[in-house]
Amino acid sequence: MKGPLFYAKILLFGEYGIIKDSKGLAIPYNAYRGALKSSKKLTGKAKISNDNLNRFYTYLASLKTDLVSFNLNEFKKDIENGMYFDSSIPQGYGVGSSGALVASIYDKYAANKITVLENLTRDKLLNLKQIFSLMESFFHGQSSGLDPLNSYLSLPILINSKNNLEPAGIPSQKEGKGAVFLLDSEQIGETEPMVSIFMNKMKNEGFRKMISEEFATTTDACIDDFLNGNVKSLFGNVKSLSKLVLKNFKPMIPTAFHKIWENGILTNDYYLKLCGSGGGGYILGFTEDYEKAQKTLKDYKLELVYRF
Repeated sequence: MKGPLFYAKILLFGEYGIIKDSKGLAIPYNAYRGALKSSKKLTGKAKISNDNLNRFYTYLASLKTDLVSFNLNEFKKDIENGMYFDSSIPQGYGVGSSGALVASIYDKYAANKITVLENLTRDKLLNLKQIFSLMESFFHGQSSGLDPLNSYLSLPILINSKNNLEPAGIPSQKEGKGAVFLLDSEQIGETEPMVSIFMNKMKNEGFRKMISEEFATTTDACIDDFLNGNVKSLFGNVKSLSKLVLKNFKPMIPTAFHKIWENGILTNDYYLKLCGSGGGGYILGFTEDYEKAQKTLKDYKLELVYRF
Protein backbone atom coordinates (compact mmCIF):
# COMPACT_ATOMS: atom_id res chain seq x y z
CA MET A 1 0.00 0.00 0.00
CA LYS A 2 1.20 3.48 -0.84
CA GLY A 3 -1.12 6.46 -0.61
CA PRO A 4 -1.05 9.72 -2.60
CA LEU A 5 1.37 12.47 -1.57
CA PHE A 6 0.31 15.35 0.67
CA TYR A 7 2.48 18.44 0.88
CA ALA A 8 3.62 20.86 3.55
CA LYS A 9 2.11 24.32 3.72
CA ILE A 10 3.34 27.81 4.42
CA LEU A 11 1.11 30.50 5.87
CA LEU A 12 2.67 33.43 4.02
CA PHE A 13 0.57 36.00 5.85
CA GLY A 14 -1.99 35.90 8.64
CA GLU A 15 -0.30 34.17 11.60
CA TYR A 16 -2.29 35.02 14.75
CA GLY A 17 -4.41 37.50 12.76
CA ILE A 18 -6.59 34.69 11.38
CA ILE A 19 -7.47 33.68 14.95
CA LYS A 20 -9.03 37.13 15.20
CA ASP A 21 -10.64 37.09 11.76
CA SER A 22 -8.23 39.11 9.64
CA LYS A 23 -7.00 37.93 6.25
CA GLY A 24 -4.53 35.12 5.62
CA LEU A 25 -2.80 33.53 2.64
CA ALA A 26 -1.55 29.94 2.72
CA ILE A 27 0.36 28.18 -0.05
CA PRO A 28 1.42 24.54 -0.53
CA TYR A 29 5.15 23.89 -0.14
CA ASN A 30 6.18 20.92 -2.28
CA ALA A 31 9.72 20.53 -0.90
CA TYR A 32 8.27 18.45 1.97
CA ARG A 33 5.64 15.75 1.70
CA GLY A 34 4.13 12.67 3.28
CA ALA A 35 2.20 9.55 2.27
CA LEU A 36 0.55 6.59 3.95
CA LYS A 37 2.55 3.37 3.58
CA SER A 38 2.58 -0.01 5.23
CA SER A 39 5.24 -2.45 6.28
CA LYS A 40 5.25 -5.93 7.82
CA LYS A 41 8.18 -4.92 10.03
CA LEU A 42 7.85 -1.61 11.82
CA THR A 43 10.86 0.01 13.45
CA GLY A 44 11.95 3.51 14.51
CA LYS A 45 9.88 6.38 13.09
CA ALA A 46 7.49 4.02 11.29
CA LYS A 47 6.65 2.29 14.60
CA ILE A 48 6.09 5.64 16.37
CA SER A 49 3.86 6.78 13.49
CA ASN A 50 1.85 3.53 13.61
CA ASP A 51 1.29 4.00 17.39
CA ASN A 52 0.21 7.59 16.72
CA LEU A 53 -2.26 6.45 14.06
CA ASN A 54 -3.70 3.99 16.59
CA ARG A 55 -4.31 6.84 19.04
CA PHE A 56 -5.75 8.95 16.22
CA TYR A 57 -8.08 6.07 15.32
CA THR A 58 -9.36 5.98 18.93
CA TYR A 59 -9.95 9.74 18.82
CA LEU A 60 -11.85 9.60 15.49
CA ALA A 61 -13.91 6.64 16.72
CA SER A 62 -15.02 8.70 19.74
CA LEU A 63 -16.01 11.82 17.73
CA LYS A 64 -19.69 12.63 17.95
CA THR A 65 -20.42 14.69 14.87
CA ASP A 66 -22.73 14.82 11.86
CA LEU A 67 -20.07 16.56 9.78
CA VAL A 68 -18.19 13.43 8.74
CA SER A 69 -18.07 9.67 9.18
CA PHE A 70 -15.15 7.33 8.56
CA ASN A 71 -14.68 3.78 7.43
CA LEU A 72 -13.25 2.92 10.85
CA ASN A 73 -13.07 -0.85 10.35
CA GLU A 74 -10.84 -0.44 7.32
CA PHE A 75 -8.72 2.17 9.14
CA LYS A 76 -8.25 -0.15 12.14
CA LYS A 77 -7.36 -3.10 9.90
CA ASP A 78 -4.76 -1.07 7.99
CA ILE A 79 -3.15 0.07 11.25
CA GLU A 80 -2.98 -3.56 12.42
CA ASN A 81 -1.35 -4.44 9.08
CA GLY A 82 1.51 -1.99 9.71
CA MET A 83 0.30 1.30 8.22
CA TYR A 84 2.31 4.44 9.02
CA PHE A 85 2.70 7.98 7.68
CA ASP A 86 6.02 8.31 5.89
CA SER A 87 6.82 12.03 5.94
CA SER A 88 9.73 14.37 5.27
CA ILE A 89 7.80 17.32 6.78
CA PRO A 90 9.67 18.53 9.88
CA GLN A 91 7.55 18.51 13.05
CA GLY A 92 7.25 21.65 15.16
CA TYR A 93 8.46 23.83 12.28
CA GLY A 94 5.24 25.62 11.33
CA VAL A 95 4.88 23.95 7.93
CA GLY A 96 1.93 21.67 8.63
CA SER A 97 3.25 18.19 9.49
CA SER A 98 0.01 17.14 11.25
CA GLY A 99 -2.02 18.85 8.51
CA ALA A 100 -0.64 16.53 5.83
CA LEU A 101 -1.35 13.48 7.98
CA VAL A 102 -4.95 14.60 8.62
CA ALA A 103 -5.47 15.24 4.90
CA SER A 104 -4.21 11.75 4.02
CA ILE A 105 -6.53 10.05 6.56
CA TYR A 106 -9.56 12.03 5.37
CA ASP A 107 -8.70 11.22 1.76
CA LYS A 108 -8.48 7.49 2.42
CA TYR A 109 -11.16 6.82 5.03
CA ALA A 110 -13.84 9.56 4.95
CA ALA A 111 -17.23 8.37 3.73
CA ASN A 112 -18.82 10.65 1.07
CA LYS A 113 -15.71 12.82 1.00
CA ILE A 114 -15.56 16.16 -0.79
CA THR A 115 -13.03 15.70 -3.57
CA VAL A 116 -10.59 18.14 -5.15
CA LEU A 117 -12.20 17.54 -8.54
CA GLU A 118 -15.56 18.95 -7.48
CA ASN A 119 -16.65 22.53 -8.00
CA LEU A 120 -15.31 23.86 -4.70
CA THR A 121 -18.02 26.23 -3.55
CA ARG A 122 -17.49 28.40 -0.49
CA ASP A 123 -19.81 26.08 1.48
CA LYS A 124 -17.78 23.01 0.55
CA LEU A 125 -14.52 24.72 1.55
CA LEU A 126 -16.01 25.75 4.90
CA ASN A 127 -17.37 22.27 5.44
CA LEU A 128 -13.92 20.77 4.77
CA LYS A 129 -12.26 23.31 7.05
CA GLN A 130 -14.67 22.42 9.89
CA ILE A 131 -14.03 18.70 9.42
CA PHE A 132 -10.27 19.23 9.37
CA SER A 133 -10.48 21.49 12.43
CA LEU A 134 -12.21 18.66 14.34
CA MET A 135 -9.69 16.08 13.14
CA GLU A 136 -6.54 18.14 13.73
CA SER A 137 -7.63 19.20 17.22
CA PHE A 138 -6.32 15.77 18.27
CA PHE A 139 -2.79 17.09 17.64
CA HIS A 140 -3.03 20.76 18.65
CA GLY A 141 -5.78 21.12 21.23
CA GLN A 142 -7.43 23.69 18.98
CA SER A 143 -6.97 23.82 15.23
CA SER A 144 -8.29 26.18 12.55
CA GLY A 145 -8.32 23.29 10.06
CA LEU A 146 -6.41 25.42 7.59
CA ASP A 147 -3.22 23.31 7.37
CA PRO A 148 -5.01 20.08 6.39
CA LEU A 149 -7.24 22.03 3.99
CA ASN A 150 -4.20 23.45 2.22
CA SER A 151 -2.50 20.06 2.09
CA TYR A 152 -5.63 18.28 0.89
CA LEU A 153 -6.42 20.71 -1.93
CA SER A 154 -2.79 21.51 -2.78
CA LEU A 155 -3.92 25.01 -3.76
CA PRO A 156 -3.12 28.48 -2.43
CA ILE A 157 -5.99 29.53 -0.15
CA LEU A 158 -7.07 33.07 0.62
CA ILE A 159 -8.70 33.45 4.03
CA ASN A 160 -10.93 36.51 3.94
CA SER A 161 -12.44 35.71 7.34
CA LYS A 162 -13.31 32.60 9.39
CA ASN A 163 -16.35 31.93 7.22
CA ASN A 164 -15.05 33.14 3.89
CA LEU A 165 -12.34 31.15 2.11
CA GLU A 166 -11.50 30.86 -1.55
CA PRO A 167 -8.82 29.23 -3.72
CA ALA A 168 -6.38 31.98 -4.74
CA GLY A 169 -4.39 32.40 -7.92
CA ILE A 170 -0.89 33.57 -7.01
CA PRO A 171 1.37 35.24 -9.60
CA SER A 172 3.71 32.77 -11.31
CA GLN A 173 7.30 32.95 -10.15
CA LYS A 174 9.73 35.24 -11.97
CA GLU A 175 13.43 34.77 -12.54
CA GLY A 176 14.18 37.92 -10.55
CA LYS A 177 16.47 38.73 -7.63
CA GLY A 178 13.74 38.88 -4.99
CA ALA A 179 12.60 35.89 -2.95
CA VAL A 180 10.57 34.46 -0.10
CA PHE A 181 12.72 32.06 1.93
CA LEU A 182 12.69 29.97 5.09
CA LEU A 183 15.32 30.45 7.78
CA ASP A 184 15.88 27.42 10.00
CA SER A 185 16.00 28.41 13.70
CA GLU A 186 17.13 24.83 14.49
CA GLN A 187 14.74 24.84 17.43
CA ILE A 188 11.44 22.99 17.75
CA GLY A 189 8.44 25.26 18.21
CA GLU A 190 5.24 24.15 19.96
CA THR A 191 1.95 25.64 18.85
CA GLU A 192 -0.11 25.42 22.04
CA PRO A 193 2.16 27.46 24.40
CA MET A 194 2.56 30.19 21.74
CA VAL A 195 -1.21 30.46 21.18
CA SER A 196 -1.68 30.66 25.00
CA ILE A 197 0.75 33.60 25.16
CA PHE A 198 -1.18 35.31 22.35
CA MET A 199 -4.55 34.73 24.03
CA ASN A 200 -3.20 36.20 27.29
CA LYS A 201 -1.88 39.24 25.43
CA MET A 202 -5.33 39.67 23.85
CA LYS A 203 -6.69 40.47 27.33
CA ASN A 204 -4.75 43.74 27.11
CA GLU A 205 -6.77 46.49 25.43
CA GLY A 206 -3.72 48.14 23.84
CA PHE A 207 -2.62 44.83 22.28
CA ARG A 208 -6.15 44.15 20.98
CA LYS A 209 -6.23 47.60 19.39
CA MET A 210 -2.83 47.00 17.74
CA ILE A 211 -4.04 43.65 16.32
CA SER A 212 -7.34 44.97 14.95
CA GLU A 213 -5.87 48.18 13.57
CA GLU A 214 -2.17 48.07 12.65
CA PHE A 215 -1.51 44.33 12.44
CA ALA A 216 -4.64 43.35 10.49
CA THR A 217 -4.40 46.35 8.13
CA THR A 218 -0.72 45.71 7.36
CA THR A 219 -1.32 41.99 6.84
CA ASP A 220 -4.24 42.69 4.49
CA ALA A 221 -2.09 45.15 2.51
CA CYS A 222 0.71 42.55 2.18
CA ILE A 223 -1.75 39.95 0.87
CA ASP A 224 -3.28 42.34 -1.67
CA ASP A 225 0.19 43.35 -2.87
CA PHE A 226 1.36 39.76 -3.16
CA LEU A 227 -1.72 38.57 -5.08
CA ASN A 228 -1.60 41.56 -7.42
CA GLY A 229 2.16 41.36 -8.02
CA ASN A 230 2.83 44.84 -6.55
CA VAL A 231 6.35 43.90 -5.48
CA LYS A 232 7.63 47.39 -4.56
CA SER A 233 4.66 48.14 -2.33
CA LEU A 234 4.80 44.59 -0.88
CA PHE A 235 8.30 45.08 0.51
CA GLY A 236 7.31 48.35 2.18
CA ASN A 237 4.37 46.63 3.86
CA VAL A 238 6.40 43.54 4.81
CA LYS A 239 8.95 45.84 6.48
CA SER A 240 6.14 47.44 8.53
CA LEU A 241 4.85 43.97 9.43
CA SER A 242 8.33 42.82 10.47
CA LYS A 243 8.65 45.84 12.79
CA LEU A 244 5.20 45.21 14.31
CA VAL A 245 6.01 41.57 15.00
CA LEU A 246 9.39 42.40 16.57
CA LYS A 247 7.76 44.97 18.84
CA ASN A 248 4.64 43.02 19.85
CA PHE A 249 5.44 39.32 19.45
CA LYS A 250 8.89 39.05 21.06
CA PRO A 251 8.07 35.86 23.06
CA MET A 252 7.23 34.09 19.77
CA ILE A 253 10.66 34.94 18.27
CA PRO A 254 13.52 32.75 19.55
CA THR A 255 15.81 35.03 21.58
CA ALA A 256 18.85 34.24 19.42
CA PHE A 257 17.03 35.83 16.44
CA HIS A 258 15.98 39.18 17.94
CA LYS A 259 19.19 40.88 16.74
CA ILE A 260 19.10 39.24 13.28
CA TRP A 261 15.47 40.31 12.92
CA GLU A 262 16.34 43.90 13.82
CA ASN A 263 19.36 43.86 11.50
CA GLY A 264 17.17 43.03 8.50
CA ILE A 265 14.93 46.03 9.21
CA LEU A 266 17.93 48.37 9.66
CA THR A 267 19.85 47.27 6.54
CA ASN A 268 16.82 46.46 4.30
CA ASP A 269 18.74 43.32 3.18
CA TYR A 270 15.79 41.14 4.23
CA TYR A 271 12.67 41.28 6.43
CA LEU A 272 11.67 38.46 8.77
CA LYS A 273 8.23 37.40 9.98
CA LEU A 274 6.74 34.47 11.85
CA CYS A 275 6.04 31.25 9.99
CA GLY A 276 3.08 29.75 11.82
CA SER A 277 2.93 30.28 15.57
CA GLY A 278 6.67 30.85 16.08
CA GLY A 279 8.64 29.82 19.15
CA GLY A 280 11.10 27.97 16.92
CA GLY A 281 10.90 26.05 13.67
CA TYR A 282 11.13 28.15 10.53
CA ILE A 283 11.16 31.92 10.30
CA LEU A 284 9.87 33.38 7.04
CA GLY A 285 12.04 35.85 5.15
CA PHE A 286 11.38 38.30 2.31
CA THR A 287 14.18 39.92 0.34
CA GLU A 288 14.60 42.03 -2.79
CA ASP A 289 18.03 40.46 -3.34
CA TYR A 290 18.29 36.80 -2.36
CA GLU A 291 22.03 36.52 -3.03
CA LYS A 292 22.72 39.46 -0.75
CA ALA A 293 20.47 37.98 1.96
CA GLN A 294 22.31 34.64 1.63
CA LYS A 295 25.63 36.42 2.24
CA THR A 296 24.32 38.36 5.24
CA LEU A 297 22.74 35.21 6.70
CA LYS A 298 25.58 32.88 5.69
CA ASP A 299 25.69 31.26 9.16
CA TYR A 300 22.12 30.02 8.82
CA LYS A 301 20.29 27.42 6.75
CA LEU A 302 18.01 29.07 4.18
CA GLU A 303 15.49 27.42 1.85
CA LEU A 304 14.02 29.13 -1.18
CA VAL A 305 10.21 29.20 -1.34
CA TYR A 306 9.24 31.67 -4.07
CA ARG A 307 10.98 33.95 -6.56
CA PHE A 308 10.00 37.51 -7.52
